[in-house]
Amino acid sequence: MIRILVKSLFVSLFLISCNKDISDNIENPQVNTPEIQTEPTFNVIFTENITYSYGLSHESVNSESITTMPLFMDSYVPENDSENRPVMMLIHGGGFFGGSKQQQAIVNIANYFAERGWVVFSIDYRLKNDYGTVPQEWIDFSVNVDPSSLAKFFAIYPAHRDAKAALRWIVANKNTYNINSDYITVGGGSAGAVASIGISVSDLEDYKNEISIYEDNTLLSTNLDQPFEVHTILDFWGSNNSIEILEYIYGKQCFDSNNPPIYIAHGTEDTTVLFSKAEQLRDIYEQNQVPYIFYELIGEGHGPWNATVENIRLEELAFNFIVEQQELIQITN
Repeated sequence: MIRILVKSLFVSLFLISCNKDISDNIENPQVNTPEIQTEPTFNVIFTENITYSYGLSHESVNSESITTMPLFMDSYVPENDSENRPVMMLIHGGGFFGGSKQQQAIVNIANYFAERGWVVFSIDYRLKNDYGTVPQEWIDFSVNVDPSSLAKFFAIYPAHRDAKAALRWIVANKNTYNINSDYITVGGGSAGAVASIGISVSDLEDYKNEISIYEDNTLLSTNLDQPFEVHTILDFWGSNNSIEILEYIYGKQCFDSNNPPIYIAHGTEDTTVLFSKAEQLRDIYEQNQVPYIFYELIGEGHGPWNATVENIRLEELAFNFIVEQQELIQITN
């Protein structure tokens, strides 16, 4: 079943996240709207292991024994002469315990969109066994967390901190890649979808300012002053868990009418991230009257990347949603 909330006439072309900062506004968006190809058109230039920042790794949660580790991303750049490209950042899944930026499904999506004109970045981030630094408020709150979920809970903060650092790096380097930062999509599967929602809906200072540069001097490598705004979220079988954590710990309310439009695809038989989490997210978007599309993948479990809806693959459905919400110009050869 497909459910979609049609854009209100009062919704701006450039929907922003919970933060109210607007980066690099342009006077005439129609003139500067990127063109993309409906069909695969461009060769893709792949560059591996670009360092986007650094992060601390502890021997255990916030232990004094630390090392500094580089954080890497891969880029997929269309081989064309466009100076006005939309951009996508992909975040891999793995329950914040494992996975990599070169998961096959992520590579497939990256090439799909790069072949059509997007600049795509796939990122790695610190995982559970890296023991990234966690704010004291999270440690204090952890007494309320089920012990079986504690390792994942502590892994969420550094993962989101890193994902935000990666997005700031992308915007800071937009001229190198001829990126139009008014057309940003962030997406991923499972934990990657959780992080995509988390960094797109939270305020700019969230998952950044809770730890000072005196506690973690690697923050200085993360383009701290670079604003960004996400314009579309791709949620493949994720949830709003990381936003819920912010709300519980800090008393925040991030979901509102300014959130980016979201594409939700979720298996009805998912036992890893329950289908009810997708329904909850859908209901939040509906209540706030923000554009969304909701694909109920009937009978599917967790991670059905090859699923189709009316014989249309998920990446094509995502393409259609981004083009509609960002009002990109489609070129058909």
